[in-house]
Amino acid sequence: MNNETKTAQLKQLYGYKQQLRKSPQLRRLFLELTLRCNENCLHCGSRCNDVVSEELPLNVYYSFLDKIKHDFSGRLPMLCITGGEPMLRKEFFEIVTYAHKLGFRWGMTSNATLITGEVTKKLKEAGMATISVSLDGLEETHDSFRRTRGGFKGAVEGIKNLMQGGFGNVQITTVVTKKSLPELESLFELCRKLDVDSWRVIGIEPIGRALELGELFLSRDEQFQMLDFIKRKRREGYPVTYGCSHYLGLDYEREVRDWYFLCNAGVYTASIMANGDIAACLDIERRSETIQGNILRDDFTKVWREGFKIYRTPLYTKNEECRRCEHRDFCEGGSYHSWDYDKNEQMVCLLSAGAI
Repeated sequence: MNNETKTAQLKQLYGYKQQLRKSPQLRRLFLELTLRCNENCLHCGSRCNDVVSEELPLNVYYSFLDKIKHDFSGRLPMLCITGGEPMLRKEFFEIVTYAHKLGFRWGMTSNATLITGEVTKKLKEAGMATISVSLDGLEETHDSFRRTRGGFKGAVEGIKNLMQGGFGNVQITTVVTKKSLPELESLFELCRKLDVDSWRVIGIEPIGRALELGELFLSRDEQFQMLDFIKRKRREGYPVTYGCSHYLGLDYEREVRDWYFLCNAGVYTASIMANGDIAACLDIERRSETIQGNILRDDFTKVWREGFKIYRTPLYTKNEECRRCEHRDFCEGGSYHSWDYDKNEQMVCLLSAGAI
C-alpha cells in the first residue's frame, strides 16, 4: 500500500476517532483477578509479588457480570482475563464459567506453566476462546527475564497442551529486549514448530518494574530492526504482528499489524483491577487521575459513559512539541501507557530521536 493511500485512510480514521471519543464503544473489558504470580518478571507492569494482592469476593464478580450483561446487552464486551497469573485465583474457574454461561466471550493472558492436559479440558468446558502466552526469549533468556527456573519449559509444555486440546486461537506474545532481539529468528522457528495461530512481538515498555531496566530497552534503531523483522515475516505470509503500542509513521503503519495505530484506552477498553478499581488499559500507570472509580462503590456503566475524560482528550493537547508535530492528527500524542503524567510528555516516540 502506498503512502498516499495510507494518508487518506489515516485522515478518515482521525475523523472516526473524534466521534469515538463522544460515543465510546466498550469492546474489551479486562478483569485482573489477582496480582499473585508464580513468576517474578523483571519487566512486570503490575509489579506482581512486590505488592499485596487485594482480591474481590466471588459474589462481587457475579453481581458485576450480571450488571454488564444487562447494561451492555446489545453488544457484550469481550472479557480479557488477566493477573498476575490469573489461574492462581482460587475461584478462577467459577468466575470464567459463570461468564461463559452468561454469554460472554472470554480469553486469557497467562504464562501457561499451570496448563496441564486436564486444565486444558477444563478451559475448553469453561468456553475459553483465546489465550496469549508469554514467551520472552529462548530458554536461558526467558527464564532469566522472568526470574523463574523452568519457566520456558513450563510455558512450552502448556502451549503444547493447548494445541493438542484443539484450541483455535493460541497466541504467543514476546516482549523484546536487547538480549532477546538477536533470538527473534529462532523464536519464529519455535512458533512455527508449535503451530500457534499468531505471534505478537512488542518492545519492552517503560511501565512498572521495567522503568528500572534502562539497559534492556531497545534503542530507536533496534526498535526499527524489530519492526523490519515483523514486516518481512508478514510479507512472507506468516501471522506475526506488532502490538497496539505506538504510532509508527507511514513506512510501518499497516505493514506490521492489520490496522492503524489507535490507543484503545478508555474508548474501546476498560479494566477492573484486582481491588475493584476502574481503569482503562492495565499497563497505564496507576495513579489518582488514571483510576476512574471502584466497582465496590461506583456504578461502572455510569463511569464508562460519563468518566474516562482523561482518555477522551488527545494527549497532544498537553504537550507543545506534540502539538507542533506533523504527525499530530495520526498519533495524537501516542499511547497512554507510555505517557509521563508528571512531565506531560511521551516517553516512547519512534518518530523522534529524542525519545526511547
